[in-house]
Formats: sequence, C-alpha cells, structure tokens
Amino acid sequence: MTEQVVVTIQHPAHVHFFRNAIGELRDRGYDVCVLAREKDVACELLDHYGIDYRRLSGAPRSTLGLLSVQARYEYEILKRVRHLEPAAILGIGEPAVAHAGRVGDAESVLFTDTEHAALQNAVSLPLADRVYTPSAFWDEYGPHHRRYPGYHELAYLHPDRFDPVELAAVGGDRPLVVLRLVSWTAAHDVGRSGLDDLKRLVAGLERFGATVRISAEGRLPPALAARRLAVAPHRIHDLLASADLFLGESATMSLESALLGTPALYVSELRAGVLEDVERRSRLLRWLSDGSGPGEVLSHARELLAVRDSTWTRRRRRLLEDRIDTTALVVEVVEDVVGAERAEATAARIGPEGRR
Repeated sequence: MTEQVVVTIQHPAHVHFFRNAIGELRDRGYDVCVLAREKDVACELLDHYGIDYRRLSGAPRSTLGLLSVQARYEYEILKRVRHLEPAAILGIGEPAVAHAGRVGDAESVLFTDTEHAALQNAVSLPLADRVYTPSAFWDEYGPHHRRYPGYHELAYLHPDRFDPVELAAVGGDRPLVVLRLVSWTAAHDVGRSGLDDLKRLVAGLERFGATVRISAEGRLPPALAARRLAVAPHRIHDLLASADLFLGESATMSLESALLGTPALYVSELRAGVLEDVERRSRLLRWLSDGSGPGEVLSHARELLAVRDSTWTRRRRRLLEDRIDTTALVVEVVEDVVGAERAEATAARIGPEGRR
C-alpha cells in the first residue's frame, strides 16, 4: 500500500526547505501531495523544480486580506486532508497543519525556527503531534518538541545538497553587496520596519567601490530602480554565495548567506535563537537594531568588506562541522511516523490474543 504524505507550502523558503525531501520521499514510494498558497515566488519555484502541487489560495493584498486568505487556505487544507487520509501532514509553523491533523486523524508534524511568530506558534505548536526546531530555538513546547543540531536552511544549503555556481559577472571586479528589503506584511511583521534612508545607504556603499544589487518585495524608489536584481528566483543562492556582503532585513537570507560563507549584516528589531547561534559560533552574521542609522550601518559594512575571503571560508567550515543535513531529518521523521502507524495497525490486527 502506498503511504500518503501531505506537505504544505506558504512561502518561497518553504519550497526550498521541503523540495529535496519531497523528491526523496517520492523516490522511496511515498505519494506526496503538495498543497500551496501563493506567496511571492513560491509557486514559480515549485514549477521550476518540477514539483506537482495544488494551489489553494491567492496572495493577500492587505493585512485584512491576509486573514481572509489564511481562512480560505485552512479550510481547503482541512477538506483535502479529510479526503486523502494521509499518514502525516507536514508544514512550517502552520496552524492549518495542526488543526487538520486533529480533524483528519493524520500525524501533524511542524518545523519552526521563528520565536517571534508568537500568535502563530501559540495556535499551532501546542496542537501538533510533533514539533521540530533547531537546538538553538529559545522556547519549549513539551514532550512532543524535538530539537536537532542544525538550521532550516541546511535542508537545501548543506554542502551535500548545494554546490553554488559562481555569478561573477553580476558585480564585475567590484565587491558585490546584495541588499534585501522585505515587505513587512507577514502576520508577525505588522508594525515593524528595518533599514532607513536607502538612497544614502546605497550611495555610501558605492563610494566604497561596491556594486549594489537590491532584492525587494515591494516597489523601489525611482532613483534605485536600476539596481534591482535581475536574477531568476532559483538562482538567488548562487548569487548569495558569489556576493562579498549581504545586507538586509531578511532573517532567512541573512542565515543563508552566513551558511554559504558570505558575511551578513542583518538590520532588524527581530531576533531569534538561530540568528544568535550563528552570530556567536561563526561571526559570519552581525545583527544591528532597526534604529541603526545609515552611518552606523555603513561603518559595519565597510569593516566586513575589508576581511579576507579565507577568513570567511574558515569560519564557515567551523560553523558547519557539527550541523546535520536537515533534509535527512525530514525524511527520517516521515519514515518514523509511518513505521509507528504500521506497527500500531499490525498490533490492532493481531489483537491481545496474538500478542501473548
């Protein structure tokens, strides 16, 4: 009998987190149903990697719209899980996964590394059958909470999974700085902000002799529009590996850069255990509060750009030496869930007489 597994996708980063595991599980004979919500380039990435999926809802256009989209998305997941009756349903911090697991009698498995998503965590993690977090995660969720020595991003950036293609032409002979701006529309981002005075910041970086390329979820000021990245979404990690510095408001891309050996200057009020762990263990990541002015940010950027590449290579090697391949963990978790279900079903068929 083919075992059914459901994987939910709500963000482009979730595509990367699950894509290798989806492929391995399908190779092992599992029927993996991928349910996706439109968010930025999530569906574009699924198409690129040839992952079959069902699109359940569109992208929200406002904070109020986010609530409507989430409600629709959760309803659709509940309906499909009741129909499919999967052995396991997987997601990243997604309330619908925990709720569907209860209604559809599937093992709900949630992965998360984001402590500041407080409301989402409160309505999902306590209800999930299993919760997996990096060991650096600050919070505790009881006996169903398991920790592993690694980071979400090593599901796709572990050296066994990713060999970057150098994109030297992007920056030419000049140091390449990738500047990332987020939209601040996620539920846990409302009321928050990041970098200020972008024109002054970009001008200062270019005075250092850097080439600046901007990745932005929203519109850019006309004066900066020509610096927007012209790289396909699936090549963004090649770009980060080729860069000399990452500067931005995205915690995920800051971690990705550090794990690839590119120093990251993360500017935000949002903190997380994994960010502090990478900063402490490797100094490949440096955090500045969102109150840091352009002058302070530029001073740190200049300092990081002056460090030799060999130093970053050495620090990356030290950072990764005892971290696991997170994709292998995801596959192992599914195998464990299915194995436990099979054992339970066998025991039920045998009955107490047969177990004597």
